[in-house]
Order: sequence, then C-alpha cells, then structure tokens
Amino acid sequence: MNTDPPEEANAFWAQKSALEQRYQIILDRVTPHTKERWAFTGVVLIIYFIRVLYAQGWYIVTYALGIYLLNLFLAFLQPKIDPSLEMEMGTDASDEGPTLPMRSDEEFKPFVRRLPEFKFWHSATRSIVIAFVCTLFRVFDIPVFWPILLVYFCILFTITMKRQIRHMIKYRYIPFNLGKRSYGGKSSFK
Repeated sequence: MNTDPPEEANAFWAQKSALEQRYQIILDRVTPHTKERWAFTGVVLIIYFIRVLYAQGWYIVTYALGIYLLNLFLAFLQPKIDPSLEMEMGTDASDEGPTLPMRSDEEFKPFVRRLPEFKFWHSATRSIVIAFVCTLFRVFDIPVFWPILLVYFCILFTITMKRQIRHMIKYRYIPFNLGKRSYGGKSSFK
C-alpha cells in the first residue's frame, strides 16, 4: 500500500510554501518604511470608502471593519502588561518585566505595546483588503439603515477612547514618542 500523498498535493504545498516565502520577503522589505506603509494603507482605505459610497451598500461590512480597526487601535495604545487587569485577576507580573507606575513618583519605561506597530499595520491593511473583497459579492450587502450604524459607532468610539484616556492618565503613560525626550538617536514611532 502506497502511503505517499499524490503528486498534486505535493505540488500544491510546494506552491503554497513558495508564495508564503515571497510574501514574507515583501513584508521584510517594507518593515522599515513606516510612513510609506501607513500612506499605502490610507490610500487603500480611501479607495474602499469611495467604493462603498459609490455603490451605496455594504454598510454592515464597513461597520464591522470600523469595529475591528477600533479594536486594533485600542490594543496598539495599551501596554503589554496592564496593572488594572492584574489587580482584577490577583496576579503579580513584577517578574515578567517593566510595569506601569503605581505611585506618583514612578515613571514607566519602556512602553511595550500589547500590539506592536507593524502587526497593527499588517492587520489593519489586511482587514481593509478583505472588506474590499467582500464588496465584490452581493451576499455581503445586507440592507440596513446606515445612519444608526454610524451613530452607534461614534458613541462606541467616544466611550472606548474616553476610557482609554482615563487609563493612560491614571497609570501615567503615553503610548507615543511625540513630545518625549530622545537621547542620542532618532525618535521613532514604535
């Protein structure tokens, strides 16, 4: 009895592996170009919005995309080790690395994001492309009254950002390098 997979399956996996390697090479090449990556994502997002506005549909897909991007943004703003979550769970992460300050005379250094900038960009760009592909199929064009979705998203965005800003003030951290002193090297947006 022959237990080897058919040649077609081997060819498929070899082709898949080659495509994954090419994709990884492209990602490795664009990694240092932060501004260009985000400009590309902005252009893709504008093209997506033009598509949705021109076609006057796919508002549920756009709402889901907005919620997903908001989720990514919040993970990007939050520290990897969050003391408010540790207090709720009753754990101590002092052995795991740097933590947020708990007293007024402490300062948090370094700020380690829960979602790194590159992963944020990659996930955001990929989700916008997936949403754009969804606009090519009528099955995803579910009829809804879009102003309600827009108002609900604005309320959700306001509430979550207000909560995040309060958290940032309470634990005294700034997730951006803007306005921070830099010693020696370039200031980067990490």
